[in-house]
Amino acid sequence: MKITYYGQSCFLFEIGENRVLFDPFISPNELASSINVDDIKADFILLSHGHQDHVHDAEQIARNNNSTIIANFEITTWYGAKGLENLHPMNTGGKVTLPFGTVKMVNAIHSSSLPDGSYAGSAAGFVVETERQTFYYAGDTALTYDMKLIPEQFDVDFALMPIGDNFTMDIHDAMIAADFVQVDRVIGMHYDTFPYIKIDKEEVMEVAKMADKELILMEIGQTIEL
Repeated sequence: MKITYYGQSCFLFEIGENRVLFDPFISPNELASSINVDDIKADFILLSHGHQDHVHDAEQIARNNNSTIIANFEITTWYGAKGLENLHPMNTGGKVTLPFGTVKMVNAIHSSSLPDGSYAGSAAGFVVETERQTFYYAGDTALTYDMKLIPEQFDVDFALMPIGDNFTMDIHDAMIAADFVQVDRVIGMHYDTFPYIKIDKEEVMEVAKMADKELILMEIGQTIEL
C-alpha cells in the first residue's frame, strides 16, 4: 500500500483502488502550505476525534469527492446536520467491513470536542485489516494498557503513533506502546505543528533505535510504500 503524509496526523492510504484518508488538518497548517486540499482524492475519511487539528478539512474533501466519513456517532451526526449524507457512524469496540478491508474502532485516551464546541463523543483509534497488511492508527492518545488487547485479536504489521508529547504520548511512551501492540515499525505523527509539540528529531530517532524499533518520520507531501 502507498502512504502519503499531509502533516500533523493526516495520512492518505492507497489500498488497492481505494483511497482512505485519516484526520485531515491541512489548510490551516503552515507546514503543509504546499498541499492543495482540493487536489486530494479520498473515497473514505476516518476521523479519530473531533478536535480541529484532525477534522478541519474533512467537510471540504468529503464534498469534493463524495467521500464517506467514518467516525463515532456524535461526529457523524454533526456532519449530517451540515448536509453530508455519506456517513458511517461507529463507536468504540465496533467493526465494519468496507471495500478495502475491515476497520475496528479501538480505545484512545484523549479529550474530544468539535470546532464549534459541540460534544464529540469519545476519542478513538482504528485497527485496519486489509488483504495484505494490518495497521494500527492510534489517533491522539496516552499510553494505555488497552493497547495490549490489540495483538490478541490482530497481527499488526505497523502502527501510526503520536510522539509530540504535551497533548499525547511522547516518544518514550510510544515505544512502550509499540511493545504493547507488538510492532517493530512505527510511523510518527502529531508533532512539530505547534510550539507545544515540537520535537528533536535526532533525539526521538535515537530513542527508537535504543528501543530496537524502526521509526519513520515522513516529510509532508512524501509518499512511501509499505
